[in-house]
Amino acid sequence: MANVDLAAVGKNLLKKETGESVELQSLWRDQPVVLFFLRRFGCQICRWIAAEISKLEAELRAGGVALVGIGPEEVGLKEFKDGGFFKGSIYIDEKKKTYKDLGFKRYTAISVVPAAMGKKVRDVAAKAKADGVEGNFSGDLLQSGGMLIVAKGGEKVLLHFIQDSPGDYVPLEDICKAVGISATAKAGQKPVCNDEVCTR
Repeated sequence: MANVDLAAVGKNLLKKETGESVELQSLWRDQPVVLFFLRRFGCQICRWIAAEISKLEAELRAGGVALVGIGPEEVGLKEFKDGGFFKGSIYIDEKKKTYKDLGFKRYTAISVVPAAMGKKVRDVAAKAKADGVEGNFSGDLLQSGGMLIVAKGGEKVLLHFIQDSPGDYVPLEDICKAVGISATAKAGQKPVCNDEVCTR
C-alpha cells in the first residue's frame, strides 16, 4: 500500500452525475467512505465487482459509511446505471487525476492484451457471465482501477488497493474489516477453471 497524501488528493475535482464539480475530500468530510474506482463503466468485470460491493451497501449505510463509485469517463455511465450494477453514488474523474495520484496504472495497447487474457480476468469474467452480467468494449480500455477507503474527516487511509490485473478486487470481508462492520452478504461463488473450461 503506497502512501496516500489525503490532503493533496482530496483537492482533486470530481464531477457529480448532475454535472456539478466537488472536491474528493467532500466525500469523506462527514463520514467514512468506500471509494471504488472502476476501470470503465462498460467493463463486464467492473460491473460484476460493482454488484459484489453493492451487496454491502445496506450494512455500510447502517454503519454510517458512504459507498461511492468513481469512473474515469462518462462513456457507458447511462447503461451502467440502467443495469443497476451499483447501489452507491457515482462520480466521474474526467481528468483521471485521482486515478494517477493513487497509482492506478494505465496499460499500453500492447500490455493490455495479456492482462485482459490472464487467469484472474477469465475467472471473474466467468463469474460475471454466470450471474448474467454482460459488458462491452466502449470507452478507455487502458485504465486500471482499485479502491480507497478513508476514515471520517480524512483522518487516515483505512485501505488502499491498486489493481495489478483487471480481475483483481478487494474481497467483501476485507472491506468490512477496514470499516469495522460485520456483514451478512456472501461473496459470489468462485468458478472452477482449468485450461479448457470455466464453470460455477
